[in-house]
Amino acid sequence: MTGRDQEEYAALRATIRERGTARVWLFAAGFIAWGALTLATAALASTPLGTLLPLLVLAALFEAIFALHVGVERVGRYIQVFHEADGQGWEHAAMAFGRPKSAAAVDPLFTLLFALAVVFNAVPALLLHPTIEEIVFVGGAHALFALRLVLARAAAARQRAIDLERFAQLKRGSDI
Repeated sequence: MTGRDQEEYAALRATIRERGTARVWLFAAGFIAWGALTLATAALASTPLGTLLPLLVLAALFEAIFALHVGVERVGRYIQVFHEADGQGWEHAAMAFGRPKSAAAVDPLFTLLFALAVVFNAVPALLLHPTIEEIVFVGGAHALFALRLVLARAAAARQRAIDLERFAQLKRGSDI
């Protein structure tokens, strides 16, 4: 490995570490902010439409976490293809290791917690005795975000293989 390659590898590993840490801190801080906003909405909102602002904050938080996750995974696949050509190294080992049977599961997107937050976010709207139109509109917005969670989780599950194949194509020089 040349000096430039070693420097790039170190920078990429640092990027993975920093973005992984940022994702957890962003989640923690964002959830606290969302909770405070939801509590304020429950106390002060006069219409069910007031729950849309906390929902927007929740959706923005999820999108930021999703972007960080996708970026980390993509950097990892780049390292795997361009810096671990011999099939040895952390990225190859991590992919081969997978998730052993009965091992603890980790959700890097925090989708279960976001799904619970969608439910809790809708509660203040229900306490305000909404009209049918408000239920459809506000409930529809919450349902769309819940659907986004499901689709993003499915996309994240497929991402490693897709990125790995794309970087392999780039390395071979095909379809650049």
